[in-house]
Amino acid sequence: MSRCGRAPPTQRLLVVIFCLKFSFVFAMAQLRYSIPEEGTDDALVGNVAKDLGLDVSGLNARGFRVVSGPAEPLFALTNMGTLRVKRKIDREEVCERVSPCLVNIKIVVENPLEVHYVAVEVLDVNDHSPTFPDNKTRLEISESALPGARFQLQSAHDPDSDTFSVHSYKLSQNEHFRLEVKDRGEDGKIPVLYLHKALDKESAGSHQLLLTALDGGKPPRSGSSQIVIRVLDVNDNMPVFTSESYSAVLKENAPIGTTILRVNATDLDEGLNGEVVYSFGQNVHHKLRKVFDVDANTGEITVKGPIDFEAKDKYEIDIKASDKGTAPLETEKSVKITIVDLNDNTPEIEVTSLSSAIAEDCKPGTTVALISVNDKDSESFGPSTT
Repeated sequence: MSRCGRAPPTQRLLVVIFCLKFSFVFAMAQLRYSIPEEGTDDALVGNVAKDLGLDVSGLNARGFRVVSGPAEPLFALTNMGTLRVKRKIDREEVCERVSPCLVNIKIVVENPLEVHYVAVEVLDVNDHSPTFPDNKTRLEISESALPGARFQLQSAHDPDSDTFSVHSYKLSQNEHFRLEVKDRGEDGKIPVLYLHKALDKESAGSHQLLLTALDGGKPPRSGSSQIVIRVLDVNDNMPVFTSESYSAVLKENAPIGTTILRVNATDLDEGLNGEVVYSFGQNVHHKLRKVFDVDANTGEITVKGPIDFEAKDKYEIDIKASDKGTAPLETEKSVKITIVDLNDNTPEIEVTSLSSAIAEDCKPGTTVALISVNDKDSESFGPSTT
């Protein structure tokens, strides 16, 4: 073909296009190579010249090159027509989980002009371990939660391709929780914690578990996150008195304010559910409430009114212990108080019959008078005979 002649300025563009049209050879074949990611610089991809059937000796003169865009090219051609890695390739950076990861390259040869397309598949290498957003996850679960309750956990992330992404989870051995895994397809696998056995705040206020994510490598890479579970208290324990029975001995006429004894009860719950207050039982007679008092906070039973052995020598009082929960739980305990008698009464003499005169010839044993002596105190302090 003859050389293109000069043309007027208005026609020059058309002439150039005409010349190019007849010097262009379109290559329909497309080459495809594959290389592992993270390879060394200058690693061989493939012999492009050989695979395209090009004469190696004339490649340099024909401007055999890679047409690159604005980004720094990943590959470069040598004078011998081989395609090599120009810089280290991170598959996750290039493709972001797209599979397969193909890098398309345009190769140009001039005189005559040829354009060839090469696709390089970057093969994934299991070079990342699964990671959780947080190294520690905190959960609060009420001890009233029923077995079967489920709690979704944060999933792990692995930037590798599907083959080497997160494949499974495992949970550290424990008696209360098991692990389920939801498969959300492209969104990955999500771990779900479900309650296998009911919790008891009083037995264990917290639980520490270890959640581990494993990828599909052989051997698999893994990452872990700690799960700390705080068990929230419910009012499921009633106060319990620390003694099986309470009894005391009290002298009559004890001063008002005298401490007789102190009852004590404990509640295994937390907060208000575990705070105990004391009071008289529901069936304590109002008269007893005038004689004795109980401190709501300390459980001390004290003398409130006069104590008189002669009026009553024994008392049995029901003391109630209640917690401060929204629906308080309560229990009662009987307290026995024995009153000790004191010699606080004077004997009383009563003359029922008395003769004003006695005959001098009365026989021995003749009744002269009938006299009785009374003492309100017990026998210990009653009247003596002389």
